Amino acid sequence: MNKICIANRGEIARRIIRTLKQMGIATVAVYSDADQDALFVKEADEAIRIGPPPVPQSYLNMEAVIKAAKEAGADAIHPGYGLLSENSEFAKRCEQEGLLFIGPSPSVIEQMGDKVNARQLMRRAGVPVVPGIEDHLETAEDAVRLAASIGYPLMLKASAGGGGIGMQVCHSDDEMRQAFLSAKGRAKAYFGNDTMFLERYIEQPHHIEVQILADQQGTTLHLLERECSIQRRHQKVVEESPSPFLDEKTRASVCAMAITAAEAVGYTGAGTVEFIMDGERNFYFLEMNTRLQVEHPVTEEMIGIDLVEWQIRIARGEALSFTQDEVKAKRHAIELRVYAEDPATFFPSPGTITAYEIPQMESVRIDDAVQAGTIVTPFYDPMIAKLIVSGETREQAVLLAQKAVESYKIEGVKSNLPFLQDVLAQPAFQKGCYDTQFIQQMREPKGV
Repeated sequence: MNKICIANRGEIARRIIRTLKQMGIATVAVYSDADQDALFVKEADEAIRIGPPPVPQSYLNMEAVIKAAKEAGADAIHPGYGLLSENSEFAKRCEQEGLLFIGPSPSVIEQMGDKVNARQLMRRAGVPVVPGIEDHLETAEDAVRLAASIGYPLMLKASAGGGGIGMQVCHSDDEMRQAFLSAKGRAKAYFGNDTMFLERYIEQPHHIEVQILADQQGTTLHLLERECSIQRRHQKVVEESPSPFLDEKTRASVCAMAITAAEAVGYTGAGTVEFIMDGERNFYFLEMNTRLQVEHPVTEEMIGIDLVEWQIRIARGEALSFTQDEVKAKRHAIELRVYAEDPATFFPSPGTITAYEIPQMESVRIDDAVQAGTIVTPFYDPMIAKLIVSGETREQAVLLAQKAVESYKIEGVKSNLPFLQDVLAQPAFQKGCYDTQFIQQMREPKGV
């Protein structure tokens, strides 16, 4: 594996390039017209244009990406996260063209990409799943009729969904009717699949995910868990590891179940098994992400390994060089996602970054894709950086995160840095006592 094409953009493309350079592997970037002057394009050994700014015409254009990889003489394609990373057809096309797809097999991606199918697989494997109705719902009245057999509150979900898209909590028949058409329409627009199903909505939920690595020799290990409960519109904003909510018994159980889930589908590479957990620490399978996660640096900083490096090593047939007993939490890590968005509304704030200064502190890592002069376009996700800190204790990590956010400077576009400061200052966060309702509760008027 001498040359790898990165089928992605922004901070994740830069992050992958960094590891590949350390491994002595040549890099090929692909870019749209909007990204021709981007840092990841300049840092790659080669860069090839694949189309105009709209994602369907560039970064989601499978044939353009594959053509660029072959033109550059790449041996493999790393899909990063998002975009084509969980597209089984893209993984198949890579195989057909003699390009190694750095990820699990197309069949595993396909099996776990359908949420209904994944639930059924997990149930057969003995992994607990949220009570629900897996019948494909054709109409709002179908949903209302079947809801009566479980009882409200319910989560209406898209079978092909992800990132919170096509999800809505319903507390009554009227809410279900109103939510059904909009959720179904969004699922169709984003995933090309409007199949919907119902799950019991877990009260006071925690979003816990377990990082796994599985080699081609049959060894599957967990790399402990991440707490991802601070979310807005079902999108994660702050993640940390280890979770302040888990006790050792629950941690051992949920991590063991993640291994069971991965082995049940013959998983290889890096992946994440996500669980939802109630206030009594009962946990249920949510989904499996067959790719690298946005928040993977939390695990890297906590344990001290490079997940991208291990993706590459596993893809080229190497066995894991450490055992489960050697996986230890060496530090406490926290990641904050920095967005070009209005902190009051969470609406994107495109424009030109006129000043950009990152915190220069020990134990602070910035994975970013911008500099002064970078144009934040409306074509792509407005996340511009990830701020990752680590400390010997959670208290140290929280304090360092506060100092890092205070010293971060972004001008020319609005950013969510004031919001992140507010999150870190909340007593509930500082105590580690929060769930997925944290942001909603944080923003409720006092006295309500």
